[in-house]
Amino acid sequence: MRAVTTNSACTARIWAPGNRRTRVLQLLLALCALTALFATATPADAANTADATNTANTADAADAADTPTRAAYLADRLRENPVHVTDQLPREVPRSTAPDLARTAKKTGVPTYVLVLPMQSGTDGGQLLGAVHDRLGRDGLYVLFEGPDIAEARAFGVRAPADAAITVTRYELPYNAGPLLSFERFADVIAQGDRKATARAEAAREQFRDDEPADLYIGPSDRRNQSFLTGIALTGVPLTILLLAAYAGRGRPKKPVLRRFVRGAALLSAAAVVLTATVVFDQTRSSAAQPPTPADLSARVERVATGLKQDPVYADPESPRVLDTRQLNRLHERIREFRRSEGGGPVYVSLVPQTPESESAGDSGLFAAAVHAKVGGDGVYVVADPDDGTIDVYNHGLRLDGNRLSFDVPDSVTLGDSRAAEAGDHLLGERLDALMTFLDDTPRTDRPWSEPAPPAAPSATGETALPPLFSTDFWPGLIVGAFAALLLSGVVAGATWIVRALRRRRSLVPEPSGSLPLTAPTEPSASYLRRTAHAELTALSAGFTDPEDRDRAWDHLDAALLLVDGDPGRVRQPGTDAATLVAVIVLARAGRAALAGDTADLCCGVNPLHGPAARRHHVRVSAEGNSRRLLPVCRLCGDTAVAEPSGIPGRLLKLPDPSLGNTRLPYYDVTDGPLTAVPDGIARLIDKVRETAGVH
Repeated sequence: MRAVTTNSACTARIWAPGNRRTRVLQLLLALCALTALFATATPADAANTADATNTANTADAADAADTPTRAAYLADRLRENPVHVTDQLPREVPRSTAPDLARTAKKTGVPTYVLVLPMQSGTDGGQLLGAVHDRLGRDGLYVLFEGPDIAEARAFGVRAPADAAITVTRYELPYNAGPLLSFERFADVIAQGDRKATARAEAAREQFRDDEPADLYIGPSDRRNQSFLTGIALTGVPLTILLLAAYAGRGRPKKPVLRRFVRGAALLSAAAVVLTATVVFDQTRSSAAQPPTPADLSARVERVATGLKQDPVYADPESPRVLDTRQLNRLHERIREFRRSEGGGPVYVSLVPQTPESESAGDSGLFAAAVHAKVGGDGVYVVADPDDGTIDVYNHGLRLDGNRLSFDVPDSVTLGDSRAAEAGDHLLGERLDALMTFLDDTPRTDRPWSEPAPPAAPSATGETALPPLFSTDFWPGLIVGAFAALLLSGVVAGATWIVRALRRRRSLVPEPSGSLPLTAPTEPSASYLRRTAHAELTALSAGFTDPEDRDRAWDHLDAALLLVDGDPGRVRQPGTDAATLVAVIVLARAGRAALAGDTADLCCGVNPLHGPAARRHHVRVSAEGNSRRLLPVCRLCGDTAVAEPSGIPGRLLKLPDPSLGNTRLPYYDVTDGPLTAVPDGIARLIDKVRETAGVH
């Protein structure tokens, strides 16, 4: 407190009325006094507060220190070149695309500065662009790419419709358009001016609100489908022509000219398939990414290696800072201690993101091996990802137990715990310190340990190159095409045989008089049913001209005769009830269809007189309420059930109920006899007739 008293007295003398020093000097001395007062009076409190703040808000402190540092680095890059392309995305946006982006930037009509950086979680693009502009001190349009996509654009001191241009780019182009095409569209919209750009953005938003533009590139699976389809067409089309021509000409004299014409047509069709496929399926790449140069693929490794030669801890300047000054100093101290320890050695820490678009395709082991080769010195190489917070350790040449480093490092160090997942800096400072403790405790070995050589990264060019069209699934397609040609030819031959058989049957079997069309009455009279039943039963009996016909339709005729006690003439007698007559008509018609080769088992459950059913459908069977039944329906009743459900009750076949006089009810409610089995199919109707008649 003595220092406090002295400084206070000094301050009083400075502001005394008799003092003739200038006000500027007085102000400076007063500030010095206050600073000394604060430093001497509360050193412990300030230290405790700082420690608590660092412990609770490490991520916030790193972010506060990060923005000027990263912004200053990026501003320096833009000062050298108005387009900066990161070296961390050579597989997606190689640095060699910078000249193309620079040429496109000139189309905007305003000074344009472009940053292409990796996508990083938790980064505010607008705030970063503002900080870069402040550091660079130049007005213009600042554009930020995160990977191949335009993430943010801000205009400083110039008029440029940046928001409208981003909107147009996002709506008008598919997700795989690539950086060059996206930036060209962006620059074109900027050059249009505010009014036109705003109108275009609104139009794009309205046009593509629900639908996305078609993809510009296909993937390997799409190419395999194209190859498969090409193979099918290449064998299927010519072989189908040859087989159909052979079937059509069977039994006829063979003409050499016709044979040559057919063979020529097949050959021309094969040539047409090949030519059409190569024109339509002309894609060669699965991505808009340009093939990287060798310099693109080695730039980041060289940058990191150069940094590690100068400092054993290299923090990527394009990424958010995850180590504050205290943590960085602590890590340097631990590295020096480990290097001086018995059996220790150098430790190199790379705080660099590992993404699939990098030169090592996200393989940290491959990255560490490449950095080790460039650094040229043995040591423990640590790869810490500031984006996802993972830590990987690789021993290249030190006498440390490599198996322990490979398998025994705690997950809390390599992956982090729940606290690390929630922290913005992933607690990398704390976890790297724990890693150094683990290295101190790692057993030493007699011989240096060397990591096995990692497998090479996938070819950057091969990743985006599609396989040739006539490869992969093209060969199975040839086999499937041949099989499809045989199947199609068989179907055509079978359909032809059926049509010819139907024509022959039609010429032998006369049409019954009084046959009902599909628009049969819903409330037929008794005389109408008697005439129709007699005509149908007579036509079915006359159709048995071939002994084989008994196998196809005898059950139908037998069941129909059982209903009339074996006497076809009984259907014309007034005593036969309407339900029996309808059952006879249905069985006779189904039998005639079986004779013609139609094996359909269902007839319309709404009105059995309509004929065969097309499908089953839940239909309304009552005009009052919403009572429904699952019935087979003919085509017209099915259409009515979908378009006008309330119209089905009016289409139901209604028969008179003998116990109620002239009252008519749906056919399945009038009787408990065989007719109630109609919705279950013809086979069930036949069984029901036999059960009723006591025949088994």
